[in-house]
Amino acid sequence: MKNSFLSFNRLMAILAKEFIQMRRDRATFAMMVALPVMQLLMFGFAINTDPRHLPTALMDRDHSAISRSVVRALENSTYLDIVYHPKSDQEAEQLMAAGKINFLVEIPSNLAANVGAGHPAQILVLAEASDPSAASGALASIQNLIDGAIRREMQGALSIHAARASPIKVVVHRRYNPAGTTAYNIVPGLLGIILAMTMSLMTAVALTRETERGTMENLLAMPTRPIEVMLGKILPYLLIGYIQTLVVLVAAAFVFHVPMNGSYLLLFAVTTIYIIVNLIIGFVFSTLASSQLQAMQMTFFMLLPQILLSGFMFPFRGMPGWAQFIGEGLPATHFMRLMRGIMLKGADTSDLMPDIWPLGLMMVVLRVLAMMRYRQTLD
Repeated sequence: MKNSFLSFNRLMAILAKEFIQMRRDRATFAMMVALPVMQLLMFGFAINTDPRHLPTALMDRDHSAISRSVVRALENSTYLDIVYHPKSDQEAEQLMAAGKINFLVEIPSNLAANVGAGHPAQILVLAEASDPSAASGALASIQNLIDGAIRREMQGALSIHAARASPIKVVVHRRYNPAGTTAYNIVPGLLGIILAMTMSLMTAVALTRETERGTMENLLAMPTRPIEVMLGKILPYLLIGYIQTLVVLVAAAFVFHVPMNGSYLLLFAVTTIYIIVNLIIGFVFSTLASSQLQAMQMTFFMLLPQILLSGFMFPFRGMPGWAQFIGEGLPATHFMRLMRGIMLKGADTSDLMPDIWPLGLMMVVLRVLAMMRYRQTLD
């Protein structure tokens, strides 16, 4: 009926119109499907709060039967992967500062002699504890592993000491975050997430707004080159990125008391690269999106893996190989390592180069992609 409270014909017309609109907006529909799938994969398979197979360096100065038994026990552990055998303390320190190892196990030259004489024997374990959750599980297992290995060796003349609770004591030194303060790990990483979200979002929306309001025609009519448009759009937001960085650093120092052991100049340099990378990402999104809503959707779609797969919330080494491979391709992963390396470890340029050059490469590749996608004429 015409004047009825609810008309089936009118309702069907509205539904048909909405389905047609949904079909036309394929990008939004694709993200509605892809986002829950991505969340299921990452939360179901990639996230692991108990990381295994952490890279470890070993320095065995004893080379005795007991030390070899300890080494075998560590090698058979699922928590540690012994991948380096440094020849000096300086080499071991460089490996840890560069983030190549999570643990350094040092077996002293008098280990077997002290065990045989019934004297206290110790093994030193240096843990890269900038992320407390990544080290806790492995550290809890090392003493048990060594106790199991040494019991097999306490035979013959050594059996008189077998009654001792633990002939070898593991001494743990937590580097860079001795107290296990969570803020030391979270606050430097949070800067990477803040910049990734705001820089790419603002640039993507700003350029897409030009198209929606019709002012893009005026911009395209001007005698400007694509590189000039891109620089003109991103440079103002570079200043905003610096302001955000300053706010976070001031809060880190005076509110959360995060130490600053490295160079402010180096921190400023790597932050500049990271800000530019995210601004160019936003520029690329603006060339793909047909509306501000789509630009925002693309930004948040990119932000989710940067939060979950970069090592910000969950230990990076605890993720499976495929998730780490994806994480290595995210700008936030490298920036967080750089920030934590500079602030907590006092790392220098040589230590940080494995994470600086990927950001530089991303900046170049994304800049080329943005220029290729930029439309000098309206469709």
